[in-house]
Amino acid sequence: MILEHCDIEIDPAKQAEFEKAILHGAETVISKAKGFQGFKVNHSLENPARYLLLIYWDTLENHTIDFRGSAAFADWRAIVGPFFAKPPVVEHMTLVGKSS
Repeated sequence: MILEHCDIEIDPAKQAEFEKAILHGAETVISKAKGFQGFKVNHSLENPARYLLLIYWDTLENHTIDFRGSAAFADWRAIVGPFFAKPPVVEHMTLVGKSS
């Protein structure tokens, strides 16, 4: 399993609108993508402009090729893109360990 870690910065004045949009986009667009396993959205307590979107994929290619290369990616960006203060920073990670 691959974890996509997406660090997003928005205008904090648009927090409520953004939260509604990101949840809608994840539930209606990303969740239908090949290899999608689940997502989490977290909001920073110290920095009201910062969000972390965590998406679980079967493979790296499910995100980088299957999803990003599809029309669904454009749909996703149309929903959340207008809120971005700057381009999100995206990294892909693998699990090293976890607690029970």
